[in-house]
Amino acid sequence: MVKLKRRYVCQACGSLATRWQGQCDDCGEWNTLVEEAAPTAFSVRHDLQDGGRAISLVGLDSDVALPERLGTGLAEFDRALGGGLVAGSATLIGGDPGIGKSTLLLQAAASLARAGRGVVYVSGEEAADQVRLRARRLGLGDAPVQLASATSVRDILTTLGRGRAPDLLVIDSIQTMHSDTIEGAPGTVSQVRASAQELVRFAKKGGAALILVGHVTKDGTIAGPRVLEHMVDTVLSFEGERSHQYRILRAIKNRFGGTDEIGVFAMAGEGLQEVANPSLLFLTERDERVAGTAVFPAIEGTRPVLVEIQALTVRLASGATPRRAVVGWDSGRLAMILAVLEARCGLSFSACEVYLNVSGGYRLQDPAADLAVASALISALSERPVPQDAVVMGEIALSGEVRPVAHAPLRLRESAKLGFRRALVPSSAAKQAKELSVSGFTQLSELVDHMLGRD
Repeated sequence: MVKLKRRYVCQACGSLATRWQGQCDDCGEWNTLVEEAAPTAFSVRHDLQDGGRAISLVGLDSDVALPERLGTGLAEFDRALGGGLVAGSATLIGGDPGIGKSTLLLQAAASLARAGRGVVYVSGEEAADQVRLRARRLGLGDAPVQLASATSVRDILTTLGRGRAPDLLVIDSIQTMHSDTIEGAPGTVSQVRASAQELVRFAKKGGAALILVGHVTKDGTIAGPRVLEHMVDTVLSFEGERSHQYRILRAIKNRFGGTDEIGVFAMAGEGLQEVANPSLLFLTERDERVAGTAVFPAIEGTRPVLVEIQALTVRLASGATPRRAVVGWDSGRLAMILAVLEARCGLSFSACEVYLNVSGGYRLQDPAADLAVASALISALSERPVPQDAVVMGEIALSGEVRPVAHAPLRLRESAKLGFRRALVPSSAAKQAKELSVSGFTQLSELVDHMLGRD
């Protein structure tokens, strides 16, 4: 009898090893190698030009109709998707446990079912009664959603193959699914890849919009093989802090629309509520002037969002090691801004602890926030507040130059709508604002002089 070959697959990166070892050589993770059966080897024809079927070739200039969008009834969800779900598409949504992924999808499924669409919700983590109880708590108990609790991909596809494919199929979650075509426990790299492949093939063939819920690892990435994100058409990340009520649905990949679009929700007792004006979430009450704060008009996709950046400096006794703490921004970029302020502007932060925070738990990646961060730091160090009715934006170079930012007119228009009257911006953007009183700067030292009253 032929002995089956075994292999060891890393559950973090999917790499293969011939023997077990404590650490994966490729990704460096510990205790992630799991033994799995190697796939059966089949004979391969050496003459590959015979025996296959001919495929049809089409020209690049052929007319193609735009895909029809299926609105979910949640405008913020549709915004993140690029306008709605596409028939035959596969969407992967990931997020921390308890962040609200199942609640969001249950609300979208109920809205589509009430609109007369066929919706099937399959849960591998909860019983159907548990899903039904949550739906009643959210006021969705009367929605004609078809529920099932199953983990076998074969059973799910056999059930759905008996009739017309549903308009929407939700699988919660892909890590609980099991395919009997290969060996391995649910959640392993091979099982996640095989289960997702069969479900995506069913969606493409039957025209159903497929949504897969994915678990995330401790560093926030979607668990399982990286190929899972390549197999689907859209990847969404559901973000937020449990201590805050807001949630952000962010598009990371979208074959049918733009990326970096976001949908903003607020968690309430009745479920997730849409937030039409997210800037109000991230701006604190500004009744009094406080040193160390600056408002930055960020851009998420096509949507401007105003956020408040807060800085605090604490002078230490001689010889103490100063601390640098950052929440919501890149710590390396903060170190760069501090270095430019010291080297180019003559400000000293070496004897101060520096704390930087983006209010509301928002996470910034826009380099245009450099000038707002610098303004908050200068304000905290000098104890001179930034004007309450001013927004600040601009990218800072190592030379101290203030560089222009993208979408400056859109950012300034949104600021004017929310009642701001002044803007501290790069000189190139000074002529692009009609609704605000603009102060333009070419060097960071000019901003320092302006804030310290030297000009």
